[in-house]
Amino acid sequence: MAKRAKIAKKTAKKAKSAASAKGSRALAGLGKDLVIVESPAKAKTINRYLGPGYVVKASMGHVRDLPAKQMGVDVENGFKPAYEPLSGRAKVLAELKKYAARAPHVFLATDLDREGEAIAWHLAECLGAPPDRIRRVVFNEITASAIREAFEHPRELDMDKVNAQQARRILDRIVGYEISPLLWRKVAPGLSAGRVQSVAVRLIVEREREIEAFMPVEYWKIGGVFTPDTAAADALEQDWAAFLAVKDEKGNPPTREAKTAFLAERGAFQAELVRLNEEKLHVDNADRAIEIARAVGLAVDDVRRTENPAGKGPTAHLVTVVGKCDRAGPALTVDRLKQRDSTSRPPAPFTTAALQQAASVRLGFSTTRTMRTAQGLYEGVAIPGEGTTGLITYMRTDSRHLAGEAIAQARMLINNSFGDAYLPERPNFYSSGERAQEAHEAIRPTDPARRPEDIKDALTAQQFKLYQLIWKRFIACQMAPARWRVTEADILAQTDLGEAAFKAVGRTLEFDGFMRVAGLPRSTDQILPALADGQAVSPVDLSPTQHFTQPPPRYTEASLVKALEADGIGRPSTYSNIIKTIQDRQYVELEDKTFYPTDLGVVVNDKLVQHFPDIFDVRFTAHMEDELDRVEEAHADWVAILQEFYDPFAEALAKASEEMVHAKAEATPSDYTCEKCSKPMVYRFSKNGRYLACTGYPDCDQTNPVDREGKLVERKVADAPCPQCGGEMIVRRSRFGMFLGCANYPECKGTLQCDKEGNALKIVKADELKESCEECGSPMAVKFRGRRAFLACSTYPGCKATKPLPEGITVEPPPRPEPKDAGVGCPKCGRPMLIRHGPRGEFLACSGFPKCRNAMNLDKLDELKAMAARGEIPEFKGEAKAAKKSAKKAAKKSKTLRSSQSEGGTTKKAAKKTAKKAVKKAAQKSTSEEAQ
Repeated sequence: MAKRAKIAKKTAKKAKSAASAKGSRALAGLGKDLVIVESPAKAKTINRYLGPGYVVKASMGHVRDLPAKQMGVDVENGFKPAYEPLSGRAKVLAELKKYAARAPHVFLATDLDREGEAIAWHLAECLGAPPDRIRRVVFNEITASAIREAFEHPRELDMDKVNAQQARRILDRIVGYEISPLLWRKVAPGLSAGRVQSVAVRLIVEREREIEAFMPVEYWKIGGVFTPDTAAADALEQDWAAFLAVKDEKGNPPTREAKTAFLAERGAFQAELVRLNEEKLHVDNADRAIEIARAVGLAVDDVRRTENPAGKGPTAHLVTVVGKCDRAGPALTVDRLKQRDSTSRPPAPFTTAALQQAASVRLGFSTTRTMRTAQGLYEGVAIPGEGTTGLITYMRTDSRHLAGEAIAQARMLINNSFGDAYLPERPNFYSSGERAQEAHEAIRPTDPARRPEDIKDALTAQQFKLYQLIWKRFIACQMAPARWRVTEADILAQTDLGEAAFKAVGRTLEFDGFMRVAGLPRSTDQILPALADGQAVSPVDLSPTQHFTQPPPRYTEASLVKALEADGIGRPSTYSNIIKTIQDRQYVELEDKTFYPTDLGVVVNDKLVQHFPDIFDVRFTAHMEDELDRVEEAHADWVAILQEFYDPFAEALAKASEEMVHAKAEATPSDYTCEKCSKPMVYRFSKNGRYLACTGYPDCDQTNPVDREGKLVERKVADAPCPQCGGEMIVRRSRFGMFLGCANYPECKGTLQCDKEGNALKIVKADELKESCEECGSPMAVKFRGRRAFLACSTYPGCKATKPLPEGITVEPPPRPEPKDAGVGCPKCGRPMLIRHGPRGEFLACSGFPKCRNAMNLDKLDELKAMAARGEIPEFKGEAKAAKKSAKKAAKKSKTLRSSQSEGGTTKKAAKKTAKKAVKKAAQKSTSEEAQ
């Protein structure tokens, strides 16, 4: 016992000493120049560069914003915003104020874009330091030289940038705060609208409708394979047929690259029929294609015609022509043989949008992952022998401009590593486009000499891939163009239909240039054998093939970013957030890397476009972006711009409130009839999407689910039994996706998770999954985000890698702990507060939920106990309040009916008697509960 007491005393002494040392270190920073940045990682790096004369602190982003539970914008008085400190930044702000009060100078070193300038302004407003002690510093890269240069040339706050950011924030708040309640009333509770995000949803919805409305057009191509070795034509024809018959493990025929390589090895080549009688060939039906194919030397053996039930228009009828080359056909000769040189220029260095697109296509990164990884590369990585340093320049930019010093470094590396031939005489320069703000450089390595392979061990797998992509693009953009040798030849045949001309094109790489670093393209170009004008060639294969025009493709993350940029919607820093938001709101879903609008997204889009055609128009949104740019670049009056927007918006909002029809009240006819009463069924909408409902309601309440295309989903019984009653499980759909629900619903509410085909997922325990992190090799742990389980590296936050669960399984969620009494009453209603568990850990919540929804962070518990000790927590008087309410209700009723003398009428005296009984009954109930 004495030994335990001695250990406890020693531990307490150590803790006291550590706290004292920590306090001394904190006090040591007082009186030094204060530097405020946005992130802690950046703070450590900058502190090392600046030395002991500065103390560097992080604001953790914004420190104040518009209020969370009210609009916070006075639209009647110049759109004056009512900013308030963010609740989660109280401690940070208090610490910054303490240092700022004693600092000779306060340097605001937040990011150099509009958002960073606004954060700096908010800090200046909150810190209370005199304006003459506040300095603004900006830098495009976190390196020693860039930091020193920035601190040697501080500047004032750029209020034009601040006002542009304020105008955007207020615009978004007005639209979101005033239209969202309209959607709650007219569509479904909890929805929200966004000025820019809703336009992105509109792009996806309209693209889906283009696809639905698209009618394919049939056309035919007549291709051929030829060889100058006429004696080997028969043997090569057999080898070619055997080669085409080979399928891979997935049943796919040889690829285009494989075909090109096969023919090149045998001195053969491909060509396509392009002219007939000097007119461009256009064939739109099978009969004409077969006629021309026979004329040029195809002996047709069979014409196979099949029906495609899923086809649309002409695609419902598929035609395949089978035949062999007729050696007695027309002679084929080479004509118009010519060669020319072509060049391929290197691509421009990355802008934010270009980086997001390239990372999506080449690395499979989402825009969110790309920006998160780029942020880490910018803020700094610990490099052995160098310390922590930023590896890339600022990653939010729409400029393709490069600093002269960076270009000189790249040219020196190219000359030393690859030789004079790869270095152009003059540097390559790239224009940035009309809408570019040109605020800073393109994304590039801070030190080109730092090759990706040299620092691979210091980077995570994702960081290495992205840094390598950025480094290669930057070096390649300053290299010489690639040079190609292009050979073209016509293959002529004199036929019964006139002169037919096949076109053959070959291309060979003469000099790789920038591709030495950027990488060679996929080898799809064929190499023509040695040919001469007038030379005879023999056909190896002649094949007329049916084709159909294709609808526009659905948007991917890369193509959506490209469309947003092209239309001037949003800015580079917002693309990632736009894409994340429209998915979080369940307006669109990403399936097989392409976007589909949900039923909810379609309904919301249609309502907004119908009643706010200008505000959610692509051109209008781009116009507003231009106006915000004008605030920043041309000192435009931001209040006047907001007023110009708000007047027609308020008018449209008032009109929409009156005229917008509730989504649930709308019905669209369908081709289906009710299986119970044979009446027509219509499409209706609920929070879970579209469904079929019988028009005989309420006499018939039959409903049926439909798929994305509006087709009836057949009742599919799953193999797994209900976990609660053992009955059948049926595949159902909710706004969260497909699931298995008990067929005995609503008597039994058993559910199971399933895959896209409706197969029940295997339930496993978290400790049964033994997965390793692909980036650092550490074990991965199961985490939950809402309803979704995923794997995350166990070394987080050291490694932030995540990945989905293996296919076919789901994880049994851990049992949620029972709530515990916090030992203090609710400051709003007096009921006991409970300690509950949520997705983000423990929190405090009133036991009176849902009547009282008061909830707060667990760290407020000590504050609540102090309030209780001071008598500031109200005593719970819920029962007495209910009794009083009943009495008032009875009195009101008696007042209304006091003159009624009919049988069953209530007199004032009876009303008072009823109220008195209610109060007495409530008091007895309260006393009984207290006794228990």
